[in-house]
Amino acid sequence: MLFLRDVLANINHLLWGPPLILILAGMGLYFTLKLRLLQVFGFRRALAFVFRGDDGHGDVSHFASLCTALSATIGTGSVVGVSMAIVAGGPGALFWMWVMAFLGMATKYAEGFLAIKFRRMGEDGKIAGGPMHYIEMGTGIRWLAKIFAICGIFSALLGMGTFAQVNSITMAAGNFGIPKIATAIPLTLLVTIIIHGGIRRIALLSGWVVPFMCAFHIIASLVVLGIHFRDILPGLGLVIQGAFCPRAILGGSLGIGLYTVMQMGVSRGTYATEAGWGSAAIAAAAAKTNAPVRQGLVCMTGVFFSTIVCTMTGLVLIVTRDQTNLFQTPLEGIALVSQAFTMNIGSAGRYVVNLGLIFFAFTTILGWNYYGEKCFQYLWGLGKLSIYRILFIAMIALGPLLQLNTIFIVADICSGLMVIPNLIGLFLLRKLIICESTSG
Repeated sequence: MLFLRDVLANINHLLWGPPLILILAGMGLYFTLKLRLLQVFGFRRALAFVFRGDDGHGDVSHFASLCTALSATIGTGSVVGVSMAIVAGGPGALFWMWVMAFLGMATKYAEGFLAIKFRRMGEDGKIAGGPMHYIEMGTGIRWLAKIFAICGIFSALLGMGTFAQVNSITMAAGNFGIPKIATAIPLTLLVTIIIHGGIRRIALLSGWVVPFMCAFHIIASLVVLGIHFRDILPGLGLVIQGAFCPRAILGGSLGIGLYTVMQMGVSRGTYATEAGWGSAAIAAAAAKTNAPVRQGLVCMTGVFFSTIVCTMTGLVLIVTRDQTNLFQTPLEGIALVSQAFTMNIGSAGRYVVNLGLIFFAFTTILGWNYYGEKCFQYLWGLGKLSIYRILFIAMIALGPLLQLNTIFIVADICSGLMVIPNLIGLFLLRKLIICESTSG
């Protein structure tokens, strides 16, 4: 098992090495400049579109499509992933998460734009869209579209959609003394019931759960930050200093260099926002709109909301670093975040973190199931969809059996394989995106 984990770790290190990091950042920077800082000057308009009424054909509203995308995005990456990034890369990792989030907003806009520009009616009478469709219809390179769809299925089955989320749910439930089997059985049944309702049922649930849990997490974080208000500015100073001179604040004994900080910030940042993955475009395609620019702006806000949750988690860990002994503690993931909250707001902190993660992870399972279904349907049609659903449910049952580090390595590999064909598609369609987005 250790040998397999080492092999996977080497593959992950190679995949998420400097080339992919630079390409992701470069793509975001390119669209940021070409779209004239759209994430700054178009942000107010984007927020207005989120809550505006429908203006075209589709399956769900702007708000519902955004919540569906957020349900798949705000999960373990926003809580567990952030803690792992800061433990492994120091406070500076949070800065590089912010950088990637800012650049990623422009990339997410491009994905949302193309999702509406290139979509079609599926066999089931529902809208079908996303990278596999805009790559095929926009570039004509069908084999590249198929590669994305295959990678999307693997990511749903082996990465973001099952293992990482289910493992986190069982760990969080275990903190309340609930055995893994007692969590896995009802979780499997609930997922089975909800996924058969399709995008409308997933969007309805996400529209209630995601805003409530985000607000709940942010308020609890603000309480902790209020208790440590004197540490906020020094903590932010550590974030900036740690982003460029990690050894100056952490010392050389931890072995954290600038590359490690950047890699952890970028990889965990893309994991938490999914900018560049193309996944959110699958949900965006279902929106009731005929305006690609409008849906692109709505998609862009998803990165902002995800980053707010990540930032709250990161700042809580940084301002409570002396209490939790952050860089010497053997704790990781949910246990570390739970300790930071519990030591400041008592048992309520335990419930905030663990219940929040359970709901975040559960909605992520639903969102990624939808992504995987659409990728599977693109390749093999509606008739064989039951095969995918059976595999998905089976993977949920296996989630609690794997170690946390192994889970995130597998998830990183799957997501990295999704990113490559999507970025190629965005690059080939860049002129169309820029021309139609800036013509008005």
